[in-house]
Amino acid sequence: MQELRSERSRRVVEAARSIAEEEGWPAVTIRRLAEAIGYSQPVLYSDFPGGRDEIVGAVIIDGSRRLTAAIAAAAERAPADGRLRSLVEAYLEFARRNPAVSEAMSSMSSTVAFASDDTPAELRAAFALLHGAVSGRDDRARSVRAEVLWGTLHGLSRLEASQRLDPALDVDRVDAVVALFGPG
Repeated sequence: MQELRSERSRRVVEAARSIAEEEGWPAVTIRRLAEAIGYSQPVLYSDFPGGRDEIVGAVIIDGSRRLTAAIAAAAERAPADGRLRSLVEAYLEFARRNPAVSEAMSSMSSTVAFASDDTPAELRAAFALLHGAVSGRDDRARSVRAEVLWGTLHGLSRLEASQRLDPALDVDRVDAVVALFGPG
């Protein structure tokens, strides 16, 4: 029974992500998701009692897991002095390829706790990579800089997604972020 529920939950998250990427988050409703995966609405509410916000939360957790894998892989491939640049580029590329997921991860209402003891491990892992990539005199300073880096990357990715930035300046923006958050 737990396997079926887990598979159904995975399908709901995939359907929510797919619908959001194709049509936007307003199209993601419990009714639409139930139809997409072939289950009744009450079944979805039994898996996600928090309704749509809980489903968005599951998309955030899945997206955080995928983002962490992408930025970790990029950082691992880079030489030590190029890790921050690789992380920044991988983050922005993830946001380009997954605009609706990126939107959910950074600004949508959900049941996921951020910056608290209840923050899921998947979100902590992504933040730990940012924290490890920035310079700072101590852990608190690195934490602040990691939050500001996250905010900067979020802002750049949202502005880019809404076509408010000049694509010809992409490399220059990455250079600026690296200069702001790297050593020195």
